[in-house]
Amino acid sequence: MIKVTINGKAYKAEKGEYILDVCRRNRILIPTFCHHEGLSGLGACRLCVVEVNEGRGNQVVVSCVYPLSRDCKIFTESEKIKSIRRTILSMLRSKAPGSSVSAKAGRASSPSGDRLASLCQIYGVGEEKRFTASRPARDNSAKERLASSCVLCGLCAKACASLGTGAISTVGRGVDKKVSTPYAEPSMDCVGCGSCASVCPTRAIKCTETRRTRTIWGRKFRKLRCVS
Repeated sequence: MIKVTINGKAYKAEKGEYILDVCRRNRILIPTFCHHEGLSGLGACRLCVVEVNEGRGNQVVVSCVYPLSRDCKIFTESEKIKSIRRTILSMLRSKAPGSSVSAKAGRASSPSGDRLASLCQIYGVGEEKRFTASRPARDNSAKERLASSCVLCGLCAKACASLGTGAISTVGRGVDKKVSTPYAEPSMDCVGCGSCASVCPTRAIKCTETRRTRTIWGRKFRKLRCVS
């Protein structure tokens, strides 16, 4: 076992265990967007960064993919870490403008905003003009909703790939990077399981259901009753 001190309190961890898992087991909050218990770590959003000291001074690491190898001290809410998270949250909110907060309601005014807006409030993130770009007016289509709410965490593509389907993936580079089906057309590989929508932290993927059908990624699937 390894002895770890997290924010001044002593805990024990197994060698090779990720910092995020140790913290969550001990109910120490570390915010994430790209982490899901059912999927291996991605380290994409970088929101879970912490400071760790293993005897060579403090260094900033991504807690969801950083395995512990020796006794150490961990700081999850140092001023440096909070500053980094504020910057990351500012960039994520710029990428997902649908996460604006209603001043009157004090909560997210769109489905994508619940989690992101709450974290912006917790860390005191104000409007950052350096991360804001003018955008054309958007409609309410599934594609535009995805574009205005997706934070590119990669969980949806990871879930799809883990099922052996690979119907969606991230495409493009830089500011044009997005999640899409091949050639932005309804994918014939999609089986309509809805796993991508289920793991999406901002609810950007539109999945609508009726008693008999499910519609997702431009395709409508007929529901079948399980035979016992």
